[in-house]
Amino acid sequence: MGLRVSACLISISQIETLSCVRVISNQRLVEFAALHPDAGVPLHMWRKTIEADTFANFAALKQSFNATDKVGDFYMFDVGGNKFRLIAAVHFNVQMLYVRHIFTHEEYDKSKP
Repeated sequence: MGLRVSACLISISQIETLSCVRVISNQRLVEFAALHPDAGVPLHMWRKTIEADTFANFAALKQSFNATDKVGDFYMFDVGGNKFRLIAAVHFNVQMLYVRHIFTHEEYDKSKP
């Protein structure tokens, strides 16, 4: 097993640990990609990008993922050139992102009231 090098930091001087974002659950990404093969590469790239960084708040997240909106308590990411919508709960204090649902753009539009 190789070592993973990332840009994430540990700041011992401030007694604060900043770690890379952890995506839960990768299984949802895999299952969606199995149903929608054209989503596999964009979801993989999204996951690799988000896991390689830390985000203190929504403004910081928006700098890296401009096509992201806050909807209630959740965050909606446009993935794959706006072909897919990934809905997630993001807990910035512990750098955890919980994938709640993934839609095609068409499915998402139909689900709106």
